[in-house]
Amino acid sequence: MERRTIGAGGLAVGAVGLGCMPMSWAYSGSRQRGDESLRTVHRALDLGSTLLDTADMYGPFTNELLLGRVLKERRADAFVSTKAGLLVGEQHIVANGRPGYVKRACDASLRRLQTDVIDLYQLHRADPEIPIEETWGAMAELVRAGKVRALGLCAVGARAGRRSGTRLHDTTLRQLQRVQQVFPVSAVQAELSVWSPEALDALLPWCAARGVGFLAAMPLGNGFLTGTLTPGEGFERDDLRARHPRFTAEMMAANQPIVAGLRRVAGRHGEDVTAAQVALAWVLAQGRHVIALPGTKQKRWAEENAAAAALGLTAQDLAEVSRLPGAQGSWD
Repeated sequence: MERRTIGAGGLAVGAVGLGCMPMSWAYSGSRQRGDESLRTVHRALDLGSTLLDTADMYGPFTNELLLGRVLKERRADAFVSTKAGLLVGEQHIVANGRPGYVKRACDASLRRLQTDVIDLYQLHRADPEIPIEETWGAMAELVRAGKVRALGLCAVGARAGRRSGTRLHDTTLRQLQRVQQVFPVSAVQAELSVWSPEALDALLPWCAARGVGFLAAMPLGNGFLTGTLTPGEGFERDDLRARHPRFTAEMMAANQPIVAGLRRVAGRHGEDVTAAQVALAWVLAQGRHVIALPGTKQKRWAEENAAAAALGLTAQDLAEVSRLPGAQGSWD
């Protein structure tokens, strides 16, 4: 698979990584099977999808434990990215950016992942009670201690931006400017997909201008852009899409023209090319610093996603995708 680099240190990873969250969190709990997930991770590594993206809150903790079983055997094959800064309660999720907590969280992640170093340690969300410089400074100390190789920031404050009417990632950009003064940012993770392209406006150019890697989360629109979801079919109660405004039967039906457009482009590249692969190839075409992170818990989808790295979209294809109708329905 094509390799791309993250940050000034030139950390190399496959252009398509593996989002591991669905194996333990947020999607269809009844379909989460440990053995199948393990096979999926192994297959992804075989295909060059070396960046494994997880977080301590996924499960919580069980996702890191699962990956630790793979890393115990194949640490040299993987680029491990995990996150800290969010605590999961019974009915809520809260941010914790206290320096002491972040350091303890890192040690706990290292134990669960069965490794002595985390390749990319990301701040999942900023704690509104703690200056972000203090949190980032504690993370920088982890790099100097040899426990972490590079630091990343997830797109914090995006929902607040939507509510206030400002640009979606204005809060994130301000925080990036602040933490850059403390220790270099190697990667930024934010949503980017055909139906959620907002990161193209300012966040992606910010990363490109500074040699910062961009990790494209949800590049398949939580599964919608694969064309495999049926409007009105419904979701399990623990599936985040069951309460998502864009995944009501009405909105899924209204957004079908987006999937139809992806399928048209796919058809020009061969009968085996899928809408999902076109959606991923579009993400990768947004810059050499972009790494796509589709999430899956099934080996067949990991194989399909990895193959998208070799799909070269033409200028005509990219123009056609850019003309697809915008998504209908709120994202929050």
